[in-house]
Amino acid sequence: MIEFRHVTKRYDEQAPAVDDFSLTVDSRTTCVFVGSSGCGKTTLLRMINRMVEPTSGEIEIDGTPVSKLDPVKLRRSIGYVMQNSGLMPHFTVADNIATVPRLEGATRRAARSRALELMDTVGLGPELADRYPSQLSGGQQQRVGVARGLAADPNILLMDEPFGAVDPVVRAELQQELIRLQRELDKTVVFVTHDIDEAFLLGDQVVMLQAGAQQLQVGSPSEIIEAPANDFVAAMIGADRGKRALQLKQTPNGTVVVDAQGRTQGVLREE
Repeated sequence: MIEFRHVTKRYDEQAPAVDDFSLTVDSRTTCVFVGSSGCGKTTLLRMINRMVEPTSGEIEIDGTPVSKLDPVKLRRSIGYVMQNSGLMPHFTVADNIATVPRLEGATRRAARSRALELMDTVGLGPELADRYPSQLSGGQQQRVGVARGLAADPNILLMDEPFGAVDPVVRAELQQELIRLQRELDKTVVFVTHDIDEAFLLGDQVVMLQAGAQQLQVGSPSEIIEAPANDFVAAMIGADRGKRALQLKQTPNGTVVVDAQGRTQGVLREE
């Protein structure tokens, strides 16, 4: 479990990037921070593994304040996946994935074996093991990034807009891959995005943020869609338009569900 207790982060004399933020993230769930650029969501993520230190307040993992943990050991124990994969260009795929196991003392053979195992887990063939990042597609690079984040078998996986730099088709594939991995590996995932559809697809808990990491609404996707906290949230999620403004339409072939533009989105079937 991850718990934020009245966390504030100031970078200068301007308004705080994070202002008195409190939240509990339950174990083995996916929590998504969603909001516009500059709202503090990445700062929140990086305070969990102490890449950013809070100005005040405390973050705890399973009841232990992260401020009392060695930052290097903490970071090695938490998976981290970023946009554009962040791979080391002069390392092969296998060596990129094996980085943390090697730093933790694993032999080269054991670390490579772990890398090959994780390549299979994220849907990469073993023939890619000795290629370099520049020889991979964007989607393949992101899969390597996910595999590297999982290399130390962490309980917590932090993901900072990991699919934002790939095309929509590949992004959809990676989203489904993450859903599959979470179902199989059962990690605590904290995911940052500015895409509300991605947040609702991936999140068990969605935290909608505005400037200063102020919480507009926190809940499951169903809770937020069914009962937006206010008009601003309703507008943000598109509750009154597009594919969320659904209604039933009778056709000669039965009842279908259409969006605000009258486009069919699905077929209503009786159990």
